[in-house]
Amino acid sequence: MNDREEFSPIRWDDGLKLLDQTLLPREEAWIDCATPEIIADAIYRLAVRGAPAIGVTAAYGLVVGLRTAGEGQEPRERFAEVSELLGATRPTAVNLRWALERGRRVFDEHVDRGAAAVIAALLDWAHGLHAADVASCRAIGDFGAELFVAGDRVLTHCNTGALATAGYGTALGVITSSFRAGRLAQVWVDETRPLLQGARLTAWELGRLEIPYKIVTDSSVGILMARGLVDRAVVGSDRIAANGDAANKIGTYTAAVLANRHGVPFYVAAPLSTIDRDTPTGDQIPIEERPADEVTHVFGADVAPDRAPAANFAFDVTPNELITAIITEEGVLEPPYNESIAAAFARQAGEERT
Repeated sequence: MNDREEFSPIRWDDGLKLLDQTLLPREEAWIDCATPEIIADAIYRLAVRGAPAIGVTAAYGLVVGLRTAGEGQEPRERFAEVSELLGATRPTAVNLRWALERGRRVFDEHVDRGAAAVIAALLDWAHGLHAADVASCRAIGDFGAELFVAGDRVLTHCNTGALATAGYGTALGVITSSFRAGRLAQVWVDETRPLLQGARLTAWELGRLEIPYKIVTDSSVGILMARGLVDRAVVGSDRIAANGDAANKIGTYTAAVLANRHGVPFYVAAPLSTIDRDTPTGDQIPIEERPADEVTHVFGADVAPDRAPAANFAFDVTPNELITAIITEEGVLEPPYNESIAAAFARQAGEERT
């Protein structure tokens, strides 16, 4: 991990390895993903997390799945089995479904050539997806940096850096590019309860990148903005609806409401693959509910009475009217989002044809 520029939580060395993010920042351990069941477990328990990273992991997971097919098992049967296993892990993150659908196209195109050929084709495709995500994040960072001015203090929520992508990051990529362009003074890092992705992961990444930051409790957003200590906010997203409504880690909607109240620009940074044009509005985005013990316990220690009931919504949806702009690899999208999103996809399609 000496080269900060190229760091990725996903490695392929004749097999898939994932950085176990549940152990950070205390320990940097890699999971040897020998079976699709190990990969599915890693996605579900957030050892790998972040919509783009989940998508790339699922792409490699299809390869691992076909490589480990039972003796005599038909490739079509195995592909369907593995796709269903991986697809059931995180319902909100649209990049997961996006990657599996595209993997299906590659599979269908090559399966008649035999198991070895289809595995090779899927692996080439997964490598390409990995590289494309890094390039996409760098473009998001460059476009987002243009929105910043020297001395800006930015608030972010959850983790959106290299750990959440194939490399470089979305919202944290914007922060990194802004800092390197001399347009950023400090980052306010929400701790991000209940699993502390901000305190554990974003702070870890910012420290490696030597970007000044301070961790704050999630409930500090109001006082920071009321005192004029936040110049802009930038977050990521796990799914963006066709109208620009954005689902992200629980607490994002609260920050957006406060930003609107205090006149702080609120940006969402995500690749076009996170935009689900088949979902008209945020009302149709499924919201994952995770185990209650993630709320009642912190790293195995009780923080609530024994058997205390708890609700654990993993995400909330920020309505498009609270989002100043959506930063993508195709540029900065502004309201009305149904028009700017459609135009961005049209530009991307034109570039892919040339």
